[in-house]
Amino acid sequence: MNISPELCRAARGLLGWSQQELASRAQVARKTIADFELSQVTPHPRTLRDVVAALESAGVEFLPVEANISRGGIRIRWEGGLRRA
Repeated sequence: MNISPELCRAARGLLGWSQQELASRAQVARKTIADFELSQVTPHPRTLRDVVAALESAGVEFLPVEANISRGGIRIRWEGGLRRA
């Protein structure tokens, strides 16, 4: 999964996480998250995998790039089901 700085910020926002929270859960430096989200650095692939894994384990789903989603997207996985009357 290739994650953009914008998707990283959005995923944190959906979860209500600070940069420090994501950094702790991904076991990377907070500065790495901050610099990535500002598009100042491109972290190593392993670091990006760790960031994505931390977000996904909290329920974030990354959506692929499609014609109507130009840069990909995110959503929160919902474990509930629909109730029928």
